[in-house]
Amino acid sequence: MDIASLVGMLVCLGLVLYGMINSAGSVSGLGYFLDPASALITFGGSVFATMMSVSMANFVGGLKSITLIFKQVNVNVPEMITKIIELSNVARKEGLLSLEEAAGNLEDDFMKKGIMLIVDGTDPELVRGILETEMNSIDSRHKLRSGFWDTMGAMGPAWGMIGTLVGLVCMLNNMSDPTTIGPKMGVALITTFYGSMLANWVCTPTSNKLQANNTIEMQAKEIMIEGLLSIQAGENPRVIEEKLKSFLSPNERPSQDEGGGGGEA
Repeated sequence: MDIASLVGMLVCLGLVLYGMINSAGSVSGLGYFLDPASALITFGGSVFATMMSVSMANFVGGLKSITLIFKQVNVNVPEMITKIIELSNVARKEGLLSLEEAAGNLEDDFMKKGIMLIVDGTDPELVRGILETEMNSIDSRHKLRSGFWDTMGAMGPAWGMIGTLVGLVCMLNNMSDPTTIGPKMGVALITTFYGSMLANWVCTPTSNKLQANNTIEMQAKEIMIEGLLSIQAGENPRVIEEKLKSFLSPNERPSQDEGGGGGEA
């Protein structure tokens, strides 16, 4: 589980609740921030306007994707590079056909697919084309999910403002009693508060986290493609190792011993 998303969400909520209670003077003051009509306009309008923007399947999938921010990205790039170097050593000593047996022990379907293409004698450019097409398809699906939350994040403040305008119109058309102006103004502004919370507490962080996870996964797949094509080209394992390590920052790079010793020179 990705503890950062859970802790961030809970702490943000706690800080807002503390501010509300502290400003209101007591816990009972939380009632000032509750208004069913405002919630219906803001949350209902945001959700269903987002539904209008996508297909029903993508709408349901987009809502479900919020659970992904709590899951740890199962990508260990240094470990993956080490595995590629091990495969390059096997191919260098025993030939490309020997990789078929090694592929059976791999958990990553993308890498396994690339190895099987190599074992089948597929042209290197065709291998790159197939793997990059699959990578781009995965990238597009991930961007569709993060884009869903970007859309809803834009809808939240907009519908909050719509609710505020509705409240102001009602207030301005009934100003005969000055004592009611303050409470009515408060209710009118609650929709803006709801919209800002929806956008900045839920939607924008969710979109950012999905994009960050996608970046990690795309980088891993780029490394796989380069590594597998280098193996197919018969490059020296030490050269492959240095090539793949260049994708990483210096503190993330596996040491020579962890990288399988670079194979045979």
